Amino acid sequence: MAETSDMTINLLMLGRTQTGKSAAGNTLLGSYDFKSHLSPSSVTTCCSLGRSSRILGIIRRNGCEVALRVQILDTPSYPHSSLSKEQVQDEVRRAVAQQFREGLHLALLVLRADLPLCPDDNDQTTQFIQELLGPTWKDFTVVVLTHGDKAEEAGFSDDTYLHSASSTVLSLLSSVQLKYIFLDNQKSIIKEERATILRKLLDFIRKNDYQRLLLKHTKG
Repeated sequence: MAETSDMTINLLMLGRTQTGKSAAGNTLLGSYDFKSHLSPSSVTTCCSLGRSSRILGIIRRNGCEVALRVQILDTPSYPHSSLSKEQVQDEVRRAVAQQFREGLHLALLVLRADLPLCPDDNDQTTQFIQELLGPTWKDFTVVVLTHGDKAEEAGFSDDTYLHSASSTVLSLLSSVQLKYIFLDNQKSIIKEERATILRKLLDFIRKNDYQRLLLKHTKG
């Protein structure tokens, strides 16, 4: 298949420390590009770009199979143990402007499904994203709920989890037009799990009319 028939999607990983942000990026890439391990402090200090190989069996156009390529920018967490909000935002803007010159398809906000989301934490996170992405942030943000396997072990399906979720979580999901996915950390290397998630992300991109968000880095 010619290179021109490939489709590339650009994704930005955002989230707090130890939410599984880097691990989620590795799942979507199908590789281990990003550092992911338990740490009492923030692991990521600089943005890092990961690129998948050509992925078949995900998308078709005009009756023909199209190879999908995924580009993911992993970012420092916020709040960060050693960087200020302004430093994190500046680093992310710089990297997005440099790596995604044609624009960003989706920002993936990573939250843990097995931990409560406090109103203050949510306000801090949404303010950070709004300042970073601008007034249309809701159109380009998807919530990724990691550790879905732990929620399942506790007896929650995706639907029952949402019925039991706090008003803070439900308000956040409503603000991003119910764009969310669950990620089972125990199935992170299973090909079918990855394909299911990628199809959902492509559906969000399609419903967004394949728009791309351009971020400018103005700081010298």
